[in-house]
Amino acid sequence: MDNIRIGTGFDAHAFAPGRDLILGGKKIDFPKGLSGHSDADVLIHAIIDSLLGAAGLGDIGKLFPDSDSRYRGISSMRLLDEVAKILRSHTITIINIDSVVICQEPKISSHTDDMKSNLSRALGIEASRISIKGKSTEGIGFTGRGEGIAAIATALLRL
Repeated sequence: MDNIRIGTGFDAHAFAPGRDLILGGKKIDFPKGLSGHSDADVLIHAIIDSLLGAAGLGDIGKLFPDSDSRYRGISSMRLLDEVAKILRSHTITIINIDSVVICQEPKISSHTDDMKSNLSRALGIEASRISIKGKSTEGIGFTGRGEGIAAIATALLRL
C-alpha cells in the first residue's frame, strides 16, 4: 500500500460580471462568471491541487503562478492537460477523483456528465472514475449568499 497516495484540493472564487462561467471545462449559461487570473474554473483548480498534492508535486500556484502573464485568461483545461502530462512522466496512475462543487446557483446536476467527459479526456481516465456532486450551503456563507463558488476534490493515485 505504500505506492497509493491521496490528495485533497480546494478552490473558491467570487462571481464577477462580464465573464463566462466555466466549471469542469464547460461553459455554463449563467449571468456571471468567476473572478480570477485564469478562467477561474474552481472545479479544475481543486482537482489539480488534489492530483499534485497526492503526487507530492506542489500545488497549482507553484506550477502556474498568477504572477506569470502566460497564464492570464488561460483555459484551466490547458493547465489540467499539463498536469496530466507531468503525472504520466512520473508513471503515476489516477485511480479516481471525487469532487464537490459548492454553490447556491447555478444548479450543476444537468452539466456533470459533460464535465466528467471533459475531465476524462484531459486526464486519460474513464469517466466512471470521476465523481462530481453539486451541493448548496442552504444560504450560509459566501456561496450560500450567491457571492461565488467553491470546490473540493480528492484524488487517489498509484505511484
